[in-house]
Amino acid sequence: MTGQRDALQRALDTEYAAVYSYGLIAAYANSDRSRLVAEFSAAHRARRDATIELLEASGSAPEAPDAAYHPPFPVDDPIPAAHLAVAVESDCAAAWYAVVEQATDPAVRASAVEALTEAAVRRARWQAILGTNPVTVSFPGRT
Repeated sequence: MTGQRDALQRALDTEYAAVYSYGLIAAYANSDRSRLVAEFSAAHRARRDATIELLEASGSAPEAPDAAYHPPFPVDDPIPAAHLAVAVESDCAAAWYAVVEQATDPAVRASAVEALTEAAVRRARWQAILGTNPVTVSFPGRT
């Protein structure tokens, strides 16, 4: 396996987890946020599908998703749900940052930059909702 392929598979794994987690977020998020949660969930499903296509186009079969994912902390009301969304977007940004670093194909790198940017913007939106200041960091995704 190549560095690009491995990084893409890790990003796909992160997108699978994001799709799953947004189901949990939707169950507990403030009802005022239902449209936002649906929009972000749809974005992760689209990114998951696009990542599968990138892997398949490179001649690699994507690995199947896990049966379930465990949140890093209990989620039982809107505040932990929003914190889970921040964690999900942070994880996605880190995964896509790694793809940017490992990409050898310009199309893969462009897709990764777009995915990283989208995750960083979604994370900033959740940070703003939580009242966090500043809402973003200098290099989203960089650990």
